[in-house]
Amino acid sequence: MKVRIGLILIVLCLFSFRMKAQEVQVTEQPDTIQNDFIRNETTFSPEKGTAFFPRDTIFKPNSTRAILYSAVVPGLGQIYNRKYWKLPLVYGSFIGCAYAINWNNNQYTGYKEAFMEFEDADETTGSWKSYVPRSYPEDLNEWTGEQRTRFSSALKAKKDYYRNYRDMSIIITVGVYAFWIIDAYVDAQLFDFDVSADLSMRVAPVLFEKTAAASRSLGLQLSCTF
Repeated sequence: MKVRIGLILIVLCLFSFRMKAQEVQVTEQPDTIQNDFIRNETTFSPEKGTAFFPRDTIFKPNSTRAILYSAVVPGLGQIYNRKYWKLPLVYGSFIGCAYAINWNNNQYTGYKEAFMEFEDADETTGSWKSYVPRSYPEDLNEWTGEQRTRFSSALKAKKDYYRNYRDMSIIITVGVYAFWIIDAYVDAQLFDFDVSADLSMRVAPVLFEKTAAASRSLGLQLSCTF
């Protein structure tokens, strides 16, 4: 009985090794063909007597080129990596940053000029009049000292407020510029990274070789692919 069980296990092991060898041979054959295409940029055709380029060449972006392209022209690195769907995100983010810089800068310039003109106490001309609250008298001479101080402080606070947000918008724009450069680099590095959802588990008999601590024996091998 024990001899029969041993023979059955040996047959299963041999069958498993044979199937595994066939899988390795089938798996490695396309890689060999692809490597031949990579090593030989051109192939000679005896029938035509001319050299031709293979159609199915493997595209692998260079991370250094992706960085340089994205640094020179934003979005060019994504085009080089063939990530065309990211272009609306790239240019949309830059358009948003440019709008924020322009709007905050216009507000800052307006409040700055109004503050300087109000400090000069020019009653005839001045953009500061458009910022006066409705509760204030129209005639500057009717203003109290407290109203003058309060209005001047309000202009100065608004001026500083929009200046800070303008500077922050510039910093954010630089950050967005660096982000898309890093994105192009990461895309180039992980271009051929396998993200397929191939989850499988395989149980097969295996023969453990003899070692100094244990003798040769039969067992089961569990392999997971993820």
